[in-house]
Amino acid sequence: MTSFTPRVFSGIQPTNHLQLGNYLGAVKRFVEMQDEGMETIYCIVDLHAITASFQEPARLRHATRELAAAYIASGLDPKRSILFNQSQVPQHTELGWIFNCVARLGWMNRMTQFKDKAGKNAEKASLGLYAYPSLMAADILAYHATHVPVGEDQKQHVELTRDIAAKFNHDYGVDFFPETEAIIEGAATRVMSLRDGTKKMSKSDPSDASRINLTDDADTIAKKIRKAKTDPEPLPETVEGLEDRPEARNLVNIYAALAETTREAVIAEYAGAQFGTFKPALADLAVEKLAPISSEMARLMDDTAEIDRVLGDGATRAAEIAEPILAKTYDIVGLVRSR
Repeated sequence: MTSFTPRVFSGIQPTNHLQLGNYLGAVKRFVEMQDEGMETIYCIVDLHAITASFQEPARLRHATRELAAAYIASGLDPKRSILFNQSQVPQHTELGWIFNCVARLGWMNRMTQFKDKAGKNAEKASLGLYAYPSLMAADILAYHATHVPVGEDQKQHVELTRDIAAKFNHDYGVDFFPETEAIIEGAATRVMSLRDGTKKMSKSDPSDASRINLTDDADTIAKKIRKAKTDPEPLPETVEGLEDRPEARNLVNIYAALAETTREAVIAEYAGAQFGTFKPALADLAVEKLAPISSEMARLMDDTAEIDRVLGDGATRAAEIAEPILAKTYDIVGLVRSR
């Protein structure tokens, strides 16, 4: 049995502004994992960004740089982690094609994200949107990543990655690709809309009031928290009391994640409190944690040449890991590739 080097890989699409759900569910965890003894590789998956809808080129370039700034402003150190954008490392797409030939149509048909994004117009959706879970598997396995921190909505894609790795290994009689483990942790792994606690907080929601963007300033952050939808009841005595109260549960989860504590601890402190008391406390906490990130992002975006340099350096380092893995994959499959 092959022993794989513990290695973390994850990525986020550069579409619209990064929001609180991305930060709590992903970026914050990315930063923490730098101290956990594993090599960390983080990607801006710009190739995935063009699968669902047309992206205006200048806007996509800006969003890619802004996402890199968000990573760095949140505490990700490009010297300790590898940070790059996907399109600069062609090994992703080369391996993605091989995995297109490994993955089965039945597996792809079960991907709920395609159904959600394509909706009733699936026949008009791009082939890229349908096949992108296979490219996502290549993103991960191009580095023999053993761990992938993801939100709940991406867990199915990591399971597909495991299926592709297992089938490749079985078909070719090798133990070459690891069966990657999804890491889903924290009090707010699925942050919900501030306007509707039954819907996920999203960068694409037409209502800006539904989310907190990492580019929002302190006043905007506080205002959005204070105007967040709630119910008329006070906070309950136990976490179980939040079960049928989606908006209340969401705000408690956000508080717990930002304070790096548990929902139980938040409820113990605020049990019986009205939202007129709880929401200002949450607003103060959110401003304390998030406003410095937005300020640092603005500073970093004043020097996009430096951001490009960081991404280019990361791409070089990423390719140094991915290239021998891809070359060995070609050899296993029997493809002739120039050396």
